[in-house]
Amino acid sequence: MVHIHEKIDFTVAIFVVHDGKVLVIHHKKLDRWLPLGGHIELDEDPEQAALRETKEESGFDVELIGERPPTTGSGTRALIRPRFLDIHRISETHEHIGIIYFARPKAGQATLAPAEHHAIRWCGASELDDLQPAMSDAVKYYCHAALIELG
Repeated sequence: MVHIHEKIDFTVAIFVVHDGKVLVIHHKKLDRWLPLGGHIELDEDPEQAALRETKEESGFDVELIGERPPTTGSGTRALIRPRFLDIHRISETHEHIGIIYFARPKAGQATLAPAEHHAIRWCGASELDDLQPAMSDAVKYYCHAALIELG
């Protein structure tokens, strides 16, 4: 997807955990190991983007994990609270605000999205340090946090 705004975009990252392992992809364009995720499109909210990106990139339907406050009413829909938020630089002139969710698979099986990824795999905590190219410290932190919470 093209950037919605020239300086900053909102994105989602989804750390899917099953049987003590977290699902990661080797991103073709960025040549790094990342969680599932991508840009939030103009016609969707962060939850919809997380569910769409997860399905497109892995084949899984997932349950997003988190608290949904009891504030839904006329004109307001409460969203599941993400686990983390961050902002990361993409280029000299562009940044992403990352909305980070944890999830569990409900249906489907891990399926490679070959147009976007070199590989898709489940990793236990001890395997994260062995990935090549190396995973960033931030992504590794979120992987470990998801494994601790959902593992």
